This record gives sequence, structure tokens and C-alpha cells, in this order.
Amino acid sequence: MTEQVRADVTVDEKGRFVIGVRSPQSGFSRPRLLLRQRPDKGEPLRPGRVVALEPAGRDEWRGVLETVPALEEGRWDAYLMGPSEENHIPLLPGLRDLRALVSGRHDSHSAPLAVRIPYVTKDGRLAVRAWLRDTHAEAGRIDVTGGLMTVEVRLFGTWLGDGASVSLSRRRPEAVVRQIPLRTDRGQEFSFTIGHQELVAHDAEPEAGPAPVVWEMHVHPTVDAPGIRVARLLDDVADRKAVFVYPATALAGGYTARPYYTVDNDLSVEVTAAPAQ
Repeated sequence: MTEQVRADVTVDEKGRFVIGVRSPQSGFSRPRLLLRQRPDKGEPLRPGRVVALEPAGRDEWRGVLETVPALEEGRWDAYLMGPSEENHIPLLPGLRDLRALVSGRHDSHSAPLAVRIPYVTKDGRLAVRAWLRDTHAEAGRIDVTGGLMTVEVRLFGTWLGDGASVSLSRRRPEAVVRQIPLRTDRGQEFSFTIGHQELVAHDAEPEAGPAPVVWEMHVHPTVDAPGIRVARLLDDVADRKAVFVYPATALAGGYTARPYYTVDNDLSVEVTAAPAQ
């Protein structure tokens, strides 16, 4: 079946997805919405999430994806489904009203944190990106000025306690270079500042020539707590890497440093050495 079927998605103030499907020729007398989690390479398909659709006019159907149960973390492809999961049509994006997500508002006391963002895949299909985390460190405003980077953070599912800190760690070769102490009276909202020059790792430069060295940031709510990766999940942007581009800062020794978001929406800093002359 080659028909192209589009779906409109509106995210309401409660985080529910109100879905409208226009299907004039699908051949399904009572279609349903199927969300199927995209498996990792080599893994089998998992059972999908099915949402009932009710008639909403001629050749139009409407359904609601509730917030509970939450979607497991990953990417979910959307289909119009017939009598069984094997009988389905990929959905194309129609109108997407994501205004309720733009502010990034979310209850920091509820756990786990469940985030869902409808988006358009590279091949033009409708999908949903989901995160489900017991604890989370949400990156807010980022200020890059004069060789310093200040990051505002809001914690979810935990609070700052004795010995709280932010660790700066090099991805390859792995090493922790510094712990930044945090004031514990700030509760769940705080900021920290990184000096980019501190991230210049002269011993990390590979023999083959200069290559970017990536630094990651983790929040440790207490002295013995495992690190929580600093990331940005709470708005309407499913993939931030190509959307939020920050300026590079020139450093001593011909290095440059640039904060960026990874494909997982994690906040990192890339330090690059100038090519040898």
C-alpha cells in the first residue's frame, strides 16, 4: 500500500498528544495509531503502543496518547494500523502544535521524569522522541563570555546535598580533571562556571595529529552520588545538535573551545588544537 497518510499532533497543557489522522484511502474500517520503538542495531522489534482512534468526520480519526504509562526512552515511529501490527502504514507529519512544550515547564518533584517530543525524521516521517529518567540535570541558559562558560541547571528527582559538585571529565582518554563544588542551599536550581583554558589537555593529543577532545559534565548531588549527565530535554526540540550552535572561543596555544549538544541532547565542550604548521 503506497498511500501517504498524515497525522496532526497537538500537545496539550497536561502533556497529552491529541492526534488527528486524515485517511481517505487507507482501507482500514477502524484504524488505530501504532507507536513502535525503534530497536538498536541487531535487536528484535519490541511490542508497540496502540492508541484507539475514533471517527471525527469523513475520513478523519482522532485519538489521545495519554501521559501514563510513559514511553520507554528512545525513538518511536508512528503508523496507521489496521487489524494487526503487521498491517500498518507509516505516518507523515501534518500540523504539529508544540506550544505547550516551548516553556520547558515540568514538575521537578515528580519522578521519573518522562519527556515526549513529536518530530519529523530525516526521511520525512512522523516519530516521537522519548526520555524516561529517575533523575535529570536540565541545562538552562548558557553564557559564553571571555573564556568562561556559565551554565544554569535545574535538577529533577533529587536535590543538592553535602558535598555536591559538578565533575568535568574527558571522554577519550577517560579522565576526571576537576570537581566544581556547589552551594547546597540552592536546592534544585544552581549554576556553575567553567574556564575553557582549564580544558586544554596537552597530553590528550593523538599522535596522528590534532583532533577534538570532548569534555562532559555530570552533576553529583551529594559527595557519593553517581553523576547525572547535564542535558537539555525540556522544550520542543527533539534533536538539538544542529539547531543550537554556540561560538568557539580562542584559547592560548592555538586551541579553541566550543560548547555543543550531542545527538543525545547532552551538553559537552569540544576543545580543538590548531593544525601544526
